[in-house]
Amino acid sequence: MSAVTTNQPLGTPTWIDLGIPDLDRAMAFYGSVFGWEFDVGPEEYGRYTMCLLGGKKVAALMPNPDESATEFWWNVYLATDDLDATVARSADAGGTLLMEPMDIADQGRLAMVRDPSGAQFGLWQGRAHVGCELVNEPNTLLLNDLMTPNPGPAREFYAAVFDFTLDENDDLPGVDFTFLRRPDGHEIGGIVGDPTASASFWGTLFQVVDTDAAVAAARAGGGTADDPTDMPYGRTAEVTDPFGAKFTVGSPLPGVQE
Repeated sequence: MSAVTTNQPLGTPTWIDLGIPDLDRAMAFYGSVFGWEFDVGPEEYGRYTMCLLGGKKVAALMPNPDESATEFWWNVYLATDDLDATVARSADAGGTLLMEPMDIADQGRLAMVRDPSGAQFGLWQGRAHVGCELVNEPNTLLLNDLMTPNPGPAREFYAAVFDFTLDENDDLPGVDFTFLRRPDGHEIGGIVGDPTASASFWGTLFQVVDTDAAVAAARAGGGTADDPTDMPYGRTAEVTDPFGAKFTVGSPLPGVQE
């Protein structure tokens, strides 16, 4: 499914946004990399700006309200149809509530949580806004993986809160990677255990048609990027935007069907 019109099942990454110090520069950068258009929100909502592809919402940008902030990252929000119940399950499983459940006008309900490994994520109970309206297509969200030096507590936490099953990955020998799958078998992402990681965080991977072209656009737009590399699942590269926020771009390998 690429077009989304209803709330996603529990635990599915459903929305992403990024707070940055310069909205105009961010729009120029992400517009050049992904071809997005933008609908800038009003001042009373912090100029929360929808990123659009073909008229559909795929992400959001916003000016960071903390003028002293020096670190920026893409936030991932996991879907729930009962925010208060999921917050309670998160606390019972050892999570820390960072932002109490709150209503966002008629759009939905929001909370922010830190898991036991230290990674932050959001919870979103959609109403008028269901989240990303287009996914798994070029220039949209493809998946989110959790990178952590302490994968054990993270695996236990997400299985307890979202009823995920935990499966090993034989395609990446020598890599500590655990698939996270919903009860219906759908893969929502994974947990990467990396003892050299300095912190735990949820990463964001955008699908693109051509990883090399996306890297070139990012570099030309004022960002930096690693050289693309081929993996069993596609050709990927890590990109850093002009503010230091990191994300990954990936395209299918030549001759491999999406």
